[in-house]
Order: sequence, then C-alpha cells, then structure tokens
Amino acid sequence: MTSAAISPGVTRIGWIGTGVMGSSMVGHLIAAGYAATVYTRSKSKADPLVAKGAKWADSPKKVAEQSDVVFSIVGFPSDVREVLLGENGALAGSKAGTILVDMTTSEPSLAVEIHEEAREKGVHSVDAPVSGGDIGAKNAALSIMIGGDKEVVDSLNPLFSTMGKTLVYQGKAGSGQHAKMANQILIATNMIGVCESLLYGYKAGLDLSTMLQSVGPGAAGSWSLNNLGPRIISDNFDPGFFVEHFIKDMGIALSEAKRMGLSLPGLALGEQLYLSVKAKGWGRNGTHALMLALAEMSGIDWKNRKSVQ
Repeated sequence: MTSAAISPGVTRIGWIGTGVMGSSMVGHLIAAGYAATVYTRSKSKADPLVAKGAKWADSPKKVAEQSDVVFSIVGFPSDVREVLLGENGALAGSKAGTILVDMTTSEPSLAVEIHEEAREKGVHSVDAPVSGGDIGAKNAALSIMIGGDKEVVDSLNPLFSTMGKTLVYQGKAGSGQHAKMANQILIATNMIGVCESLLYGYKAGLDLSTMLQSVGPGAAGSWSLNNLGPRIISDNFDPGFFVEHFIKDMGIALSEAKRMGLSLPGLALGEQLYLSVKAKGWGRNGTHALMLALAEMSGIDWKNRKSVQ
C-alpha cells in the first residue's frame, strides 16, 4: 500500500463521531474532495456535514460498508469498543483491506486488541489520537500521534495532513495512545500552573491580558497559557475538550502508570482537582474550567471577579 493509493475522488472516507472536534476534522476532508459517509449518535449533529455533501449511515457497520478508510473519534473506551468491535461496529462492516483509524484518546491495550481482531479479518487498524483541541481541529493544525503498522500509517499521510500539521509515527499498535497519555500528563499539571498564575495576577491587581503579554512569550509560555488563558480571562469556558473526557484520560494514564510501577503524584493531584470541577457541575465545560474550582477555593467568584468571603 502506498500513499498514492489514497486520493480525493477515489478514496471513500467513513467518519464516526461528529462532536466538538470530529465535525471540523471530517469537514476538512470533505473540503479536500473526499467522499464521506458519517455516523453519530445524535443525527442532528451531522446535519451540517450532510449539507456539505456527506452521506448519512445509521450505524458504524453501515459506515464501514461504504468506506475504504473509517475514522472514529468518540468519548470513552467503552464507546470505542462499541463503534469498532460491537455487533454493529465498523469492523463487522469492513472488508479485507479496509483501514480503521481510531482518533479517540483511549486505552493503549484496547488499541492493541482492535489491531489484532482487525488483522484476523484482513483489516488494518491504526491508533491516532490528537492534541490541539477545538482550535487545532478548526485550523487543521492538530498534532497527531500515530501507532500501527508503518506501511499502513504512511499510506494515510494524505488524510492526516489534511487535518493536522504535526504527524509523528510513534511505533507499533498502542504507541499512539501511549504518546497521548504523555501529552495529557503534561496538560494536567500545566493547567494547574496556568490557573494559579492567573489567580495570583488577579489578586495582585495586575491587568491579566497585559500580564500575558510578558509571560506568554517567555520560558513560562505554553499552548494552554496562550490559547486558553485569554478564554479564562474573558470567562469563556466553552469546551475545546470536555472536563469529563479529560478525567477519563487521566484515569487511563494513572492506570498505565500503576501497571508500569510508576509514581506520578502531580498527575494524581490533577485528577483530584478535576474531579472537584466535575462535582461542582462543570464536567461539560472545557478543561480550563479548572479556574472556576481553584478560584472558589480562595473565596473568589471568578466570573464576577470579586471575593465571596
């Protein structure tokens, strides 16, 4: 298989999951000229894509029956198992040579299981979780971490490059998911620093936007600070990535760490703080909603910028 085999007007794309990120990602493929068949649990979420020319299928199995390459990006490992390995899952509708690409952040062990079950049917499987949130998805600037058979991964480059800017092959099946766990560990602890820094600046009487002009470009700068910091300042906690999904990711990373005999206290703290965010009713907000919980701990009503003590 070569990358030349995949091209607009020839390769049929299937897409399962048109949420915050998935809708933008498959939208880029449609705009590039690829015929797409889509499925999502709430059909109305796919209506804008159907308006752009995508076909609707009422199950992952039927998506695969009409596709050469099937992408999935859903919520939890249980969802991945259902849409790929279930009775009406994509594997059940795949013919020999079909490629399944799961872009959900999921369990490395599940990625290996999918790879093995697919191989028994002559189907290829790749794990390719992404980082960059809704902004990266909208701008086709995602970082894609890829695991699977190298030849198959190479053949997918025309599709990956339509959705992302940083495409890195990590190794065998499951390696993409392991790389994404490393990514999530970095985000968990970094987000604590972003929020605490803004809290400190606020209580010190600084203009936060002006403060970001100094700290953002320096050694303390990060994607989260420079992209989500302004959202926090403007009280925009809409999800680029859901808190409840991030909690899922941290749980996977902690479980893998335990299996490998690692102690990751920073990640454990991050998980506990995010569990408090969810407990306060902000589980469907973006990960930067951590600010709301941390501010409350200091007696600050962040959205109204005043002390509640």
